[in-house]
Amino acid sequence: MSVAPASTPSLNPVVALLGRRLRLAVIGGGAGSFIGPMHRQAARLDDRYEIVAGALSSDPQRSIAAGAALGLATERCHPDALALMAAEAARADGADVVAIMTPNDSHFPYAMAALDHGFDVICDKPMTNTLAEAQALLDKAIASGRVFCLTHNYSGYPMARQARAMVAAGQLGDIRLVQIEYVQGGRAKPGPGRTAWKTDPSRGGPSLVMGDIGTHAHHLLRFVTGLEVGQVAAELGCVVPERTAHDFAGVLLRLQGGARGSFWVTQAAAGVENGLRIRVSGSRGTLEWQQEHPQVLDFKPLDAPAQRLTPRGPGTLPLAQRSTRVAAGHPEGFPEAFANLYADAAEAIAARRAGVAPDPLALHFPNAHDGWMGMRFVDAVIRSAQANGAWTDA
Repeated sequence: MSVAPASTPSLNPVVALLGRRLRLAVIGGGAGSFIGPMHRQAARLDDRYEIVAGALSSDPQRSIAAGAALGLATERCHPDALALMAAEAARADGADVVAIMTPNDSHFPYAMAALDHGFDVICDKPMTNTLAEAQALLDKAIASGRVFCLTHNYSGYPMARQARAMVAAGQLGDIRLVQIEYVQGGRAKPGPGRTAWKTDPSRGGPSLVMGDIGTHAHHLLRFVTGLEVGQVAAELGCVVPERTAHDFAGVLLRLQGGARGSFWVTQAAAGVENGLRIRVSGSRGTLEWQQEHPQVLDFKPLDAPAQRLTPRGPGTLPLAQRSTRVAAGHPEGFPEAFANLYADAAEAIAARRAGVAPDPLALHFPNAHDGWMGMRFVDAVIRSAQANGAWTDA
């Protein structure tokens, strides 16, 4: 099927390339899950996927019941993830893509199995629990040639993408300072919280706060600045009495090109909701963005009036423009940012399957390399903290 000319945007680029929507199988995210509905809504928002199969719980009976509750065909409601992949790979009309939204310890085996079965993969963060697993999964993803999307969803916000584009265009000059913080209050009280499995290192990983929100903050820093972290000096631990799982990390950063930075994440700040914030200062100005006020990107150029940028407002760059679905002044939020990753991954997957080059603007979603870099950062923070904050290569 021919592709519509660039001057005539397609109503659905996936259908334009393949003649149909991508067939999506979902693993995890059943009853009681917060992130499961986010994945499913994100997949549906731009009409580029059709959810055709599911294994939504680690309990076989609940898994099958949850699939039926979503309206899936009986034979495509599977008791577990491995059964789903085997069955879908054997069907002529089987799933094209597998989306994984399970506890952290299963991301690695399920993603490896999905790639082995020939599926493209969308996986919730963190990509794995260990650096060794991340390396193995990165190698597998590269060797497979499949698309691997990691849902660091905050990089889907239009104004986070505007910030990335402005830095890449040189509007800030040479980057000198970066401050990133992700502050939550959901674990300010003693006890395991709503998702107790996260406090078990065998399931949630070696550091609760770093795996849960630290990887998000690290990815956003890299996404906006385009810089890698060279060295870290870290403090990592618990501020809530009687807790053993990490709920706080403070890190000094030495970044590529000589920039310096600070990184602060906690889930124990009583009363705070979801305070992800980044400030990037260069030789020509500063950008500031906050997830709780995502429509606004503050740009403070050197020797010029401050500017407040908004989606589709004056100065919006193409990467941000394509990430906005509504007219200027109409708010979008968390689900739409999440959906931007799904939409971009869909374009990349459809282009791969059609044997054509994707739109370069569709290739800014996090991938297996980003997941590997995230685990390298977590590993370095842990090693630095164990060495009493010594500067450690990241």
